[in-house]
Amino acid sequence: MTALETTLVLGGARSGKSAFAESLVRDSGLARIYLATATAGDDEMKARVAQHRAQRGDGWVTVEEPLALVDALTREATRGRAVLVDCLTLWLSNLMMAERDPEVEARRLTRFLGVAKYPVVFVSNEVGLGLVPETPLGRRFRDAQGRLNQLVAACVPNVVFIAAGLPLWLKQSLLKA
Repeated sequence: MTALETTLVLGGARSGKSAFAESLVRDSGLARIYLATATAGDDEMKARVAQHRAQRGDGWVTVEEPLALVDALTREATRGRAVLVDCLTLWLSNLMMAERDPEVEARRLTRFLGVAKYPVVFVSNEVGLGLVPETPLGRRFRDAQGRLNQLVAACVPNVVFIAAGLPLWLKQSLLKA
């Protein structure tokens, strides 16, 4: 068992960030809550969700919440538990598609992080390393994702970037060092 603190796990698509985040929670020895933000709107996404669930294995309680992330965290992040949020990128996409203000929701999340007493591990995509999106919506999304990642990174004690399955700690608390 290792002490777990709130951590942001960043990386590109298929970088290994979810597996790394799962290992942090699994190794903590705490009860494991998987807070899923994905919606399985088509067969391909349903298959991805099933594959993720199978790879995680037993011992996880899955809570699905595509929009009300802060409410779910308030309810699930309690003594003796570690919550894995996978992922902030899909949450942001859901917010934008529902025409909710991402900045308002991000501020709600940072207020929660300011008072959170129990560990949460967030997974998020680093989308700003590639090509500039073609569409205005794509550019708005990329910009909003970058701002969200910056806000969360500023509020948590640990930030790790995953590339090719390897962790690069960008911010590490003394407890983790």
